[in-house]
Amino acid sequence: MIKLLKQVKIGGIFLALSVFAFTHIAKLNPAVGLFLLSLFLYLKERRLITESCKFINLSMLFLIIFVSGYFICSNNLPIYYIPFSIIPMLLMLLFGSMEISLLLSLATGVSLAAVNLFPLELILLFLVSSILSSFLVKGARKRTTIIRAGAITGLAQMAIFLFTSPWNTGSSYQAIYFLLNGIVSSIVVLGVLPIFEYLFGAITNVSLLELADFHHPLLERLIQEAPGTYHHSLIVGNLSETASKAIGANALLSRVGAYYHDVGKLQKPEYFSENQDRAKNKHDTLSPAMSKLVIMKHVKEGVEIAKKYRINPALIDFIEQHHGKSLVYYFYLRALENPKEDQEVMEEGFRYPGPKPNSKETAIVLLADSVEAAVRALKEPDPAKIEDLVHKVINNKFIDGQLDECDLTLKDLEMISAVFIRLLCGIYHSRASYPEKENNQAQGDS
Repeated sequence: MIKLLKQVKIGGIFLALSVFAFTHIAKLNPAVGLFLLSLFLYLKERRLITESCKFINLSMLFLIIFVSGYFICSNNLPIYYIPFSIIPMLLMLLFGSMEISLLLSLATGVSLAAVNLFPLELILLFLVSSILSSFLVKGARKRTTIIRAGAITGLAQMAIFLFTSPWNTGSSYQAIYFLLNGIVSSIVVLGVLPIFEYLFGAITNVSLLELADFHHPLLERLIQEAPGTYHHSLIVGNLSETASKAIGANALLSRVGAYYHDVGKLQKPEYFSENQDRAKNKHDTLSPAMSKLVIMKHVKEGVEIAKKYRINPALIDFIEQHHGKSLVYYFYLRALENPKEDQEVMEEGFRYPGPKPNSKETAIVLLADSVEAAVRALKEPDPAKIEDLVHKVINNKFIDGQLDECDLTLKDLEMISAVFIRLLCGIYHSRASYPEKENNQAQGDS
């Protein structure tokens, strides 16, 4: 144990002191403190504590369920008052990790068992509730899924109580309360979920589906003010969702993130190719340096618009990272072709400020965004050209270091390329020439 403590820094020592202070205040056996500290070291070793799933967030949830359970146990109230499945459901919906859900429930069960007359029942109730409720709400996209998970978990709790209590009329009557416990817990989860999403900066599938509604004010603005960008975002969303499914990333998060990634173009939509009048280009009257400022600024403006509309921080990451630190290549070349005598053209001055994508989902949207724009620019797209271009764009992003901070593997990139090629060949397929009728009207299938 001492060896493990030496491996953690000063923060770890403070953590150890905090854990033992907690066990002292709660009048728990010091062995419980050692157990909790061991669980934390396990979480650190498994790298389950991340930027989105912070230790302070887990500690808050642990204390909420422990304090409520401690109050119930200390006042000799029936244990079916303890909301066993609330925290596991919240953890699964917020962070998507059954392992964290199970470990936190185990920590709570063991801690409360030390102050209760029925330790076995408590530990079993916490563990079974954690496993069942986490499994049943995994990937939940509907509120009814959460209610159903609560009801099934309640039935399991009822069975545990009956199996571990002497069979009599009183115990069979009390067992009904465990069923109600599960159902009420699921209803509470639905009520408090938005609060914890806000506090932790996390996002759930339920919220993502609400944000995917095209009647959202920001998406409605995109449809009306920048229809070309809106159409581009839809295609990027389809590409990103399908590629995410192929490599096991969060497909729904990728799709919704793609819908919002270009909202910054609402400020000056006419300066972006997908919204421009073909007969007139706004950049023809601007210098390359000024053009790249207008283009690059859409990232910063997108973040400001998203914050104004109170978009979840998880989606703001897509806005900030969908170009990484890529080079604004077209205007960089224009600047090289027409350099000013008193000014040297520096490549760094034509790069987006970043940051680079730090997750699989944001990296996939970066690739989908670049690939879709490149293929759309082809004059006569055919499968061979599309395949070559997709591989070229993805290889360039990889070589340029834009994927350095995410955990996409080379195998992932191959699968993503295959998905992009298949979908883009279907979207931008060439059409057959149809003979004209006698009335000179062309006839064809869409």
